[in-house]
Amino acid sequence: MSTAVRAERLDAGGRATVGECPVWRAQEGALYWVDIPARRIVRLEVESARRTEWAFAEQVACFAFDAAGRVVAGMESGMFGVTLPDASDASDVNEGHAVKLAAPAFPAAGMRFNDGRCDRQGRFWAGTMVQDMSLASAVGALYRFDEQGTLSAPVVDGLITQNGLAWSPDGRTMYLSDSHPQRRVVWAFDFDTDTGTPSAQRVFADLHNYAGRPDGAAVDADGCYWTCANDAGRLLRFTPQGKLDREIGLPASKPSMCAFGGGDLKTLYVTTIRPATNATDNDGYVFALNPGAQGLPEPDYAGMLPVA
Repeated sequence: MSTAVRAERLDAGGRATVGECPVWRAQEGALYWVDIPARRIVRLEVESARRTEWAFAEQVACFAFDAAGRVVAGMESGMFGVTLPDASDASDVNEGHAVKLAAPAFPAAGMRFNDGRCDRQGRFWAGTMVQDMSLASAVGALYRFDEQGTLSAPVVDGLITQNGLAWSPDGRTMYLSDSHPQRRVVWAFDFDTDTGTPSAQRVFADLHNYAGRPDGAAVDADGCYWTCANDAGRLLRFTPQGKLDREIGLPASKPSMCAFGGGDLKTLYVTTIRPATNATDNDGYVFALNPGAQGLPEPDYAGMLPVA
């Protein structure tokens, strides 16, 4: 079950405080991700090792591209349409442009969006959380931002630290986790692909039975669910039946989210978090590894986004 796999540290990508939301852009041969407290989106052209970054007025937690290369993002105060201007000098921090599209009624102070991505039909989903995790406030919720640019009411509520969004290859199963130390659970839902409605919530994986907390995730072409076991420095792969069948150790203790990429979608990119204390030299970097599985293309947002 435990598999020895070499993880390459992508030094050219730089070191984040809270690296999250890796997104592979095949047409660019580039990996994108965010550094949440730095309020930045980072891009790395893998072959040339050219790094570009864009800074924003708010923290960016999650994002997805549309077909035109524009971005929908979950930030601190709502959903935003984002434009990443061309950067002539990769050594500079560039100014990103953002326009607010919609916002939920946050039930508590100090909240922001957290983990998010598109379903197979191109709706963008993202969840909210209270940033001070020590409060263990179960006021977070999962929202759907549809093709018409409408933000739903909470679709799933009562979350502390929303994470782990992913969909099965046929789109008919949705996965969602709560990575707070008091929860540590991954749920599966039946998913109506026509209406974008999850139902029949059930426990898929209880990480009290394994190492770590279930942070960001990805689904491979076999329908298996890969979760970053935060605090345990591991990747865990669960079959569609919820059985742990693969475990890969990582050189960083706090993996945060993973995404398949590369020309054949057989490279797994993993972002990590640099803890405030006792950080190792590897914490905060992005890693690349070949896990022995192939991923699926990340869906584009299906709606029309304004030019920010």
